[in-house]
Amino acid sequence: MLLLKNKLSVFIVLIFVLTTGNSFSQGCSDAGFCTMGAMKPSQIYTKKINFKLRSAEFSYGQGNTTISPKITAATVDLTFGINEVTSFQLKVPYYWVTGNLGETSGLSDISYSVTRNVYSTEQFHINATLGGKIPTNASDQDSDVNSQFITDGLAAGTSTDLPMYYQTSLGSWDLVAGASFISQKWMFATGIQIALTENQNDFRYEQWANYPDDNYLRDNFLANDLKRGTDVMLRVERAFHFSKWDIRAGLLPIFRITKDEILDTTPGSPTEGQRVKVDKTTGLAMTALLNVAYHFNTNHSISGIYGQKITDRDVNPDGLTRDNVFSIGYVVRF
Repeated sequence: MLLLKNKLSVFIVLIFVLTTGNSFSQGCSDAGFCTMGAMKPSQIYTKKINFKLRSAEFSYGQGNTTISPKITAATVDLTFGINEVTSFQLKVPYYWVTGNLGETSGLSDISYSVTRNVYSTEQFHINATLGGKIPTNASDQDSDVNSQFITDGLAAGTSTDLPMYYQTSLGSWDLVAGASFISQKWMFATGIQIALTENQNDFRYEQWANYPDDNYLRDNFLANDLKRGTDVMLRVERAFHFSKWDIRAGLLPIFRITKDEILDTTPGSPTEGQRVKVDKTTGLAMTALLNVAYHFNTNHSISGIYGQKITDRDVNPDGLTRDNVFSIGYVVRF
């Protein structure tokens, strides 16, 4: 009877995964730091913290951006215990993107972080994280464009970079820091992500003159030599525990507190050839999140995380805007 009950529970998890899997999309409308170290969702609280434990999470998903590109993503997330209060995380994603303008695939930005428990009681833990992101390309992929849409007569060697929605990397070195408060029922986290460098994207509308829908084309915001503004995140999460089930609901507001900056390449613009701050790139992007996990035992679990956009910024040159987010994962702890 117990075996039958466990099989039924796993079946329900799989049904949950399959019926919502088409809603997956990359990230959480952020540049990656909401799943790093202390800011990571659905952290398991124990009265005695022990970061010497190691874990490996394998996640997969597919879905849509807010316009045509479709994304398939596979991620390996590894955590290594350094001592009882310090751990190191390494996250390596791989993306496949296909849309109206072309296709891209490749290793995405690599995240790394060190997390340390800075204060603990029998009721809660406070953890802090410092880390960064390493770009795996310059956001200038253009090898598999749909060439029938390219402007006739372009000079040989002219770049035809795809817009940022299609890029597998944000193209910048980033600094990340954050902290969290974790108890049996609640998690509160905050973090900051600062882009230290520019990308090398060179998508230009005038190079796609044969595309039949100009409105769609201009839904892809220009991001020439983009330097993203600084992001600050908050996370509020409430946990509900039921035997081997773990259900968490929360909110993830992300504030871009400084404007994005790009190189103005618009022909005839008064600022052509100059770097400009992009209006309407600051403000709030908020996502509601639901995580359902089933723990087979202390070492193995499976989970599905769904996020629904509540609001986002008006202008998003980085191509990170998502209507909804879904990912599934299998975690091994040892």
